[in-house]
Amino acid sequence: MKSFIALFVSLAIATQAFAGVGGDKAVYHGGTIAAKAGEEGVLDLGDPTTAVFRLDGEKNTPGVRIPYAAITSIEYGQKAGRRLGAAIATTILVSPVGLALLLSHKRKHIVTLAWTIDGHNEAAVFELGKSAIRPALTTLEARTGKKVEYESPDARKNLGL
Repeated sequence: MKSFIALFVSLAIATQAFAGVGGDKAVYHGGTIAAKAGEEGVLDLGDPTTAVFRLDGEKNTPGVRIPYAAITSIEYGQKAGRRLGAAIATTILVSPVGLALLLSHKRKHIVTLAWTIDGHNEAAVFELGKSAIRPALTTLEARTGKKVEYESPDARKNLGL
C-alpha cells in the first residue's frame, strides 16, 4: 500500500512539473498594469481593436485594455530550465520518472508588450501556454502592424518559425 501511495504522489508531482500555463491562460510576470506578478488570467486577443487581460475570477470586469493601435513593440523570448526540484523529489520515490524529469526541458513562452497611452509608456510581460503562443504572436502582428522582435535566433527556431 505504501508503494502505491508513493507511486501516486510521484506521478502527481511529475504531472504538475510537466504542466505549464494552460492553453488559454496567461500569467502576468510584471510591468505597469495593476496586477501582481504571478497572477493568472486570460489574454483575450479576440477583439479587433483591443487586447484585454483579465485576471481569473474577474470575468465581469473590463480588465486591462490595450489598444492594438497603441502598441509600440512586441517581444518574444523563451526561458528554458530543467525540472530539477521535481526530478529530485520523484527520483527518491520512482527513479525512472525522476530521471525523465531531470533530462527534460521546460520552456516558458514570454511575450512583452509595450504601448503608449496619453503620452505614458506602459508595458506588460506575460507567459503564455505552448499551444497559445503561435496564434497570439500572429494575431498581435496582424492587428498592430508591428513585427515580433525575437530575443534570439533560438527563440524563433524553437517556435518553428
